[in-house]
Amino acid sequence: MESRNLNLKSIIELVGKEKHISQDIIIKTLESAMLSAARKNLGISADLEARYNKELGEIEVYEFKKIVKEVLNPKTEITFDEARKLDSSLTEDSIGEDLGVRINSNKFGRIAAQNAKQIIVQKVKEAERLVIYEEYKDRKDELVTGTVRRFEKGSIVVDLGRSEAIIPIREQVSKEDIRIGDRITAYVLDVLEESKGFQIILSRAHPNLVVKLFEQEVPEITEGIVSIEAVSREPGFRSKIAVYSKDNDVDPVGACVGLKGARVQEVVQELRGEKIDITQFDRDDARFVCNSLAPAEITRVLINELEHAMLIVVPDEQLSLAIGRRGQNVRLAAELTGWKIEIIAESKAAQERENSYLSLSLIEGLNELQIQALCNYGFKKISDVINANSDFLRTLPNMKEEQIEIIKQNAIHLTKQRKPKPGREYSRWLFGFEEIDNDLEKLELATDDLIALKNTFYEDIIDIILDTSEHMSNITGFTLEKSIEIFSKARDYLEKQCK
Repeated sequence: MESRNLNLKSIIELVGKEKHISQDIIIKTLESAMLSAARKNLGISADLEARYNKELGEIEVYEFKKIVKEVLNPKTEITFDEARKLDSSLTEDSIGEDLGVRINSNKFGRIAAQNAKQIIVQKVKEAERLVIYEEYKDRKDELVTGTVRRFEKGSIVVDLGRSEAIIPIREQVSKEDIRIGDRITAYVLDVLEESKGFQIILSRAHPNLVVKLFEQEVPEITEGIVSIEAVSREPGFRSKIAVYSKDNDVDPVGACVGLKGARVQEVVQELRGEKIDITQFDRDDARFVCNSLAPAEITRVLINELEHAMLIVVPDEQLSLAIGRRGQNVRLAAELTGWKIEIIAESKAAQERENSYLSLSLIEGLNELQIQALCNYGFKKISDVINANSDFLRTLPNMKEEQIEIIKQNAIHLTKQRKPKPGREYSRWLFGFEEIDNDLEKLELATDDLIALKNTFYEDIIDIILDTSEHMSNITGFTLEKSIEIFSKARDYLEKQCK
């Protein structure tokens, strides 16, 4: 394999352009390949060096031997007389130096030449993979477009031109019908370096796919006038994005929708029909949550800072619209805003507020304005006041510093009040027998529930029967549903004892 016949200079330039590989990398690869071929022919002990001669367009291989008076190892040494035949300028002072002798590559033979060719091909492929990796590792969080080539174990293989990428099953959208030959745009989720090369991981399900598509379609986003502050998504069904404008003259929602909806429709088309809600971001959390629930009308917002939750009150006829099909609208709104969101109808809210007002009004020392403030901030039961952080209570309207601890102590005292415990005669009259096993543990309640009962009003099962589920809810902090359930268990237990 004579390098002159390969016209290496042209090959190096051609491969460099086609594969986008540095010529220096190609030259080093060719030198390494020729050196490997020479070693297979001359042995591993030979001192060899390969150099690219740019003027001749050849890879020259040199074998170095030490100039000696008497040769002991012919593979690594050469006599002074033999060296003078190769280089007449040598003198006796050259003894002990190394002499480089150019080797005719024809000596490598056909097998060695074939090995060199294989190494060249392998090295060029490795260099090409490295170049592509360097390119795509910097394209994480960007969009790429390619053609679907095949399916492998459920993953979609996408041809990106110079490389292939995959969309794993977990990053696919179940509703999408993707076929071989389809042009597809996807989000670059990751670029993984592996022993056999690298792997580009794409996603069609990631929320950032929606963000990047809008960045492509909306010039105001590219220019930095409009920004996407938050996104939530249920792939294939519905997405919400919250947008904000730095320019008061630019409507961020209108910019993303476009003239006659042209811009948003481009995104919807790329997402194959996925619905998209565009809402205006607001630094006021309550307004932001209300915006995220559009088009539902909001009557009132109650904020519970302790639990980072909001109770949203809507007209009765708007309840289903606000919640959305299978709770999708409120679920996406909660993800978008980062708040826990509960939605109730006005009629239920009015009833709950009345119950809360009545419950809190039992606490001595609270005036009407303070009760209303507590109701507005999500306090429903006496136990809510007991468990509330004192520093938080001080921030509420009409709450005075010196009142806080007194009010909390009054609330605790209220839960500790005891009703007269029924005696044996009363038990006989009520249930028709003199002795009953009356321990709370007979109800087989959860440990936390049992502790909550014992820490308040209830010493035994008859205490439950003589109370109401509403009162139990107020002083224990149980939901009304749980209180009704416990009351029902107590009644059923005692009825069985009577039989």
